Amino acid sequence: MAGKKADKKEDAATAIELHLGKRISKLRAARGFTQDQLAATTGFTKGYLSKIENSKVIPPIGTLVKIAQVLDTDVADLLEPEAAEDLSAVCVVRSWQRESVIRGGSSFGYDYTALAHKRHHKQMEPFIMIFPSQVDRDVRFEHDGEEFMFILDGEVEFEAVIDGRNKTWVLSPGDSVYFDSRTPHRGRSLEGESRALVVIYRSRTTAIP
Repeated sequence: MAGKKADKKEDAATAIELHLGKRISKLRAARGFTQDQLAATTGFTKGYLSKIENSKVIPPIGTLVKIAQVLDTDVADLLEPEAAEDLSAVCVVRSWQRESVIRGGSSFGYDYTALAHKRHHKQMEPFIMIFPSQVDRDVRFEHDGEEFMFILDGEVEFEAVIDGRNKTWVLSPGDSVYFDSRTPHRGRSLEGESRALVVIYRSRTTAIP
């Protein structure tokens, strides 16, 4: 019985998660990409992209960043029903306006809360991230851009592949790490609920291969 309850909790997708696949599909078609073309350009399989578009898989932020780059948009646009323009010099998001865009029940276990979802066409994507305690040994993330992580609570084991070798660091509250997002990386919680402020940066002029 406990297992069934847990499954139901994970299956209770948020409205944003349910809409995400439709939004990606709509933008892909608007940009003139077939699923095969998007798969070839992003490096993901057509089957994986199909599952995302049909809301059968909730991808991590790194995957959304890569898809957004190819579709010439940003993550905020992927998470909104329709593209919205906010060109004001200052964009304020109150604490009660934060949106949990990708929850721990997703396929990779990471929970992301957007901190600047109201601002579109930006070069930075700031999030509060909660790390899972267990990660698939074969799962690492990489995408164009740079990334900054500041540990808020708990302890995080951060791992990166450098020159073909895994290197790990144990990060405590107040510690930070800045790295090239193309470096395969991942993190997991070692103690309690580990949270971090994560900022992903990419230049909108970055060429898409």
